[in-house]
Amino acid sequence: MAASRPTPEPGVFDISTGTAELVHSVDGGWLLSINGAQSSHIDPDRPDQLDFEYMRQASAAIADKYRDPATPLRVLHLGAAACALPRYLSHVYPQSRHVAVEIDAELARLAREWFDLPRAPRLRIRVGDAREVTESLREQTRDVVVRDAFSGSVTPEHLTTVEFTRAVQRVLVPGGLYIANCGGRRDLASVRSEVSTIADVFANVELISDPAMFKGRRSGNVVVVAGDGALPDSADLERALRSDPEPSRLMTGRDATAFGSGKVRHDESPA
Repeated sequence: MAASRPTPEPGVFDISTGTAELVHSVDGGWLLSINGAQSSHIDPDRPDQLDFEYMRQASAAIADKYRDPATPLRVLHLGAAACALPRYLSHVYPQSRHVAVEIDAELARLAREWFDLPRAPRLRIRVGDAREVTESLREQTRDVVVRDAFSGSVTPEHLTTVEFTRAVQRVLVPGGLYIANCGGRRDLASVRSEVSTIADVFANVELISDPAMFKGRRSGNVVVVAGDGALPDSADLERALRSDPEPSRLMTGRDATAFGSGKVRHDESPA
């Protein structure tokens, strides 16, 4: 007899790094917020759906690069929350294998308890610091690395430096993709610095976001796609981004490089 599917209950829960709030959304899904910041949305009946705009942008870039659903992708997710993107990619690429790194042990436990997530080896949740885990992995063992780790609305500094980005580059196979979700304010200073830092390591970068975000008219997210080989850049990808419920723009080549006009970030020097 098949095991019954988990049935989450709304509420506020103590976790290792603060509190998690689970709310039943009007569309039938569940919205997870961590310390007041919206972190994941999952519809138990629709593994093929992504509610967050930046996740759809990231998945569109991956789909443009890896068009065969039988591709046995190996994906490292830095930042897990409810594992919405690993769950989606596991559904789209049934032969794929995912490791989701979550610093909060209790949140990782609750995500497994609340949601019908794929089991190992399809999806393993590893509790630990994203940088420490990345640096511990063997080189050239991942096709895609997705960085979606936040403390509140900010990515921890040690995940935004040249030294960390080199660790990501080391674990990627030749031609692999690094996808970083960068949160930014209207002045775009932090995003420009992150783009500059990633471009200091990888040969090619491109950016995906709401056109208003690129113009400094709103706060939000910019998805950085980087690699040492060819990046997703097709008419199909452009159409997918434009036809999304929240249309976005793909910025490539010199435009993307020029956008990264901020200071390159390095680890702090020893005292």
